[in-house]
Amino acid sequence: MVDYHAANQAYQYGPSSGGNGTGGGGGMGDYMAQEDDWDRDLLLDPAWEKQQRKTFTAWCNSHLRKAGTQIENIDEDFRDGLKLMLLLEVISGERLPKPERGKMRVHKINNVNKALDFIASKGVKLVSIGAEEIVDGNAKMTLGMIWTIILRFAIQDISVEETSAKEGLLLWCQRKTAPYKNVNVQNFHISWKDGLAFNALIHRHRPELIEYDKLRKDDPVTNLNNAFEVAEKYLDIPKMLDAEDIVGTLRPDEKAIMTYVSCFYHAFSGAQKAETAANRICKVLAVNQENEHLMEDYERLASDLLEWIRRTIPWLEDRVPQKTIQEMQQKLEDFRDYRRVHKPPKVQEKCQLEINFNTLQTKLRLSNRPAFMPSEGRMVSDINNGWQHLEQAEKGYEEWLLNEIRRLERLDHLAEKFRQKASIHEAWTDGKEAMLKHRDYETATLSDIKALIRKHEAFESDLAAHQDRVEQIAAIAQELNELDYYDSHNVNTRCQKICDQWDNLGSLTHSRREALEKTEKQLETIDQLHLEYAKRAAPFNNWMESAMEDLQDMFIVHTIEEIEGLISAHDQFKSTLPDADREREAILAIHKEAQRIAESNHIKLSGSNPYTSVTPQIINSKWEKVQQLVPKRDHALLEEQSKQQSNEHLRRQFASQANMVGPWIQTKMEEIGRISIEMNGTLEDQLSHLKQYERSIVDYKPNLDLLEQQHQLIQEALIFDNKHTNYTMEHLRVGWEQLLTTIARTINEVENQILTRDAKGISQEQMQEFRASFNHFDKKQTGSMDSDDFRALLISTGYSLGDAEFNRIMSVVDPNHSGLVTFQAFIDFMSRETTDTDTADQVIASFKVLAGDKNFITAEELRRELPPDQAEYCIARMAPYQGPDAAPGALDYKSFSTALYGESDL
Repeated sequence: MVDYHAANQAYQYGPSSGGNGTGGGGGMGDYMAQEDDWDRDLLLDPAWEKQQRKTFTAWCNSHLRKAGTQIENIDEDFRDGLKLMLLLEVISGERLPKPERGKMRVHKINNVNKALDFIASKGVKLVSIGAEEIVDGNAKMTLGMIWTIILRFAIQDISVEETSAKEGLLLWCQRKTAPYKNVNVQNFHISWKDGLAFNALIHRHRPELIEYDKLRKDDPVTNLNNAFEVAEKYLDIPKMLDAEDIVGTLRPDEKAIMTYVSCFYHAFSGAQKAETAANRICKVLAVNQENEHLMEDYERLASDLLEWIRRTIPWLEDRVPQKTIQEMQQKLEDFRDYRRVHKPPKVQEKCQLEINFNTLQTKLRLSNRPAFMPSEGRMVSDINNGWQHLEQAEKGYEEWLLNEIRRLERLDHLAEKFRQKASIHEAWTDGKEAMLKHRDYETATLSDIKALIRKHEAFESDLAAHQDRVEQIAAIAQELNELDYYDSHNVNTRCQKICDQWDNLGSLTHSRREALEKTEKQLETIDQLHLEYAKRAAPFNNWMESAMEDLQDMFIVHTIEEIEGLISAHDQFKSTLPDADREREAILAIHKEAQRIAESNHIKLSGSNPYTSVTPQIINSKWEKVQQLVPKRDHALLEEQSKQQSNEHLRRQFASQANMVGPWIQTKMEEIGRISIEMNGTLEDQLSHLKQYERSIVDYKPNLDLLEQQHQLIQEALIFDNKHTNYTMEHLRVGWEQLLTTIARTINEVENQILTRDAKGISQEQMQEFRASFNHFDKKQTGSMDSDDFRALLISTGYSLGDAEFNRIMSVVDPNHSGLVTFQAFIDFMSRETTDTDTADQVIASFKVLAGDKNFITAEELRRELPPDQAEYCIARMAPYQGPDAAPGALDYKSFSTALYGESDL
């Protein structure tokens, strides 16, 4: 037998940790020794022994029942060592040596020694506990041995933030109960007397089991029984304590409380593991869901933009001219609306689409996901190709519209000129055929015949003078045909009628002349004076008609020089008017002289001049008409001169603004290119600088708007050229769009670099070193380099490259095989292999925790462990599990996890 006090002391303070056992600094004996002062006084408290018997018995039975047995009396049922060995096998999961089945004392001692040796093999130093005391039923020794087992297998491995076992368990309790009112866990005895701490632990992990707010601190028995009953019914924790014993004891037994509380820790530790696993899975699924939303947004935006391009290109390629200027001007206005209203938002959409694509690829790389490949026909390159086709169709469309308007304007002018000349000619020919067919010479007197001959000569002179007008009419009709005038059929019909009539007049004139000349031999008397009048009056009359025609002639000019040329020609015409007036007076004097001679010789004139129909009244009337048309012509020319001066002002005004905006855009493009390759300050500094630069560019937009307004005024004035500037509105629009796109892309590149730097843990110094190395080998300073320059860059950073290894690296940094490596791809590569990111293995391990170590998981388990939206996300995408151990409704979480990372096999 051992000394009672020695045995009791060993039991009370517990064994010390030694060997390879765990438990934290100092071991279990150390932390128990710290309570030596207050333990010593209550060493022999019988209430403690009673609590320990009940608690330790219930604890042992909670494990023994797994082997289909239990104990009734803790100091009797372990005496033969058989159930003791069975208990150790159940709680350790290991096989002990084969027990001896004899009934003799020596067999029992040998079995107990096998159990004690197994405990010692786990790093526990047994002090003053021998097999004989256990076989003899020493209650103190037996309880001390069971406490040693509880410490080693239920408490010793509990450690929070590198604390000892007891401190770890206490810290765990404090953290879990911290939010609860009236709970202050400071120890494993009196802190638990009111029962609120037990209820708080249960409520913290399973709030549906406890109505904590209804518990009262002044009713400890009810509180304790509530916690014990709930733990036994729902948590499979046997009732190890009596509420009345705890309330009725000054200080409950610490070992009993620790044993019972450790059961709560182990019951809830699985939930903590499941919570950790669920959090990891939620994180991975959230990343995947966000990336899928970005992919869906890209596909939708790409489809919309490509559809708009598809609908717009045929409209721009439609070069079918309209028949009228108004219809063509409407097409020009539609095109201006397209440039001002419809296209600019699409430029922004295209730029934003490229930015979203680059950001998505960066996020996929950072989350260790495969690169996003848009569906067929919706690649960024497909959009760029479509955009190039759009701009090719757009190119020249505006110029074609203006040329068509110019052509139609020319056609309208020519058509009006044709009608005017044709009307004048038709008026002149009216009655001429009847006159030429008249056989008046057959009954005329000799003087009449001579008069008819002279009159016919005058007509021939007049006919010859009209030959030029007929040729002009035919030439205008020919030009209208060549310019595809829409009413060419009527023009040709009228022109042909005029030409046929002209040929007929020529034939009739020739026939009448022959008839008159045949008769002339018989006629001698001729009135020379009338003849002279007729000869001079006819060309003068024709000159006046030509002058009136010229004064009423329509004109179209496009420059100040052209109108000044017309004004000069008109001034020259006006200078000839005095000579014409003198000729008029001379002709009228001839007529007066004829009348004077007739009167003085009592000659009775038959009436009008037999040689011409141009009377003095006609001459005076036409001369008066010429006098009236001259100032009207002056006014029309001056109005056109004012219009051309206004057009010249518009040209200079546009040129002044364009010559300022054009160089400004070019300068900004060069500055952005320089900023994108410099390394001034941190990435945040560069981003701030670029965004400030972007705001300054956006603030410059009113200058371009002003230029658009001036350009529209020029087009409305139908101004087709501008010698004062080399910039066209089209060039400036394209330059502005490129400027906005370039600054947006540059900002996105820096944002992606920041995203990469933060996700990969790259320091600012490393980032600057990467940038310096990249810039050194970026010979063309374009922000990307070819494979030869990239190979040199890798060698300079310490890589020893064979062809196979270099080709592997190029497939990573240039997945699209463009032949170029960007700075973003370079820093992704430099940081990729050192980054701690989630892997498919980690996600599979997390799902396995939630599945309770099964190779499959059920929808019910997913809904229980994950938030609703992420649980449904997994259920919709997981394939049925096909393994031999499959259960109804089993889902394959392994293939799902590998698919998240683009892997075909784990």
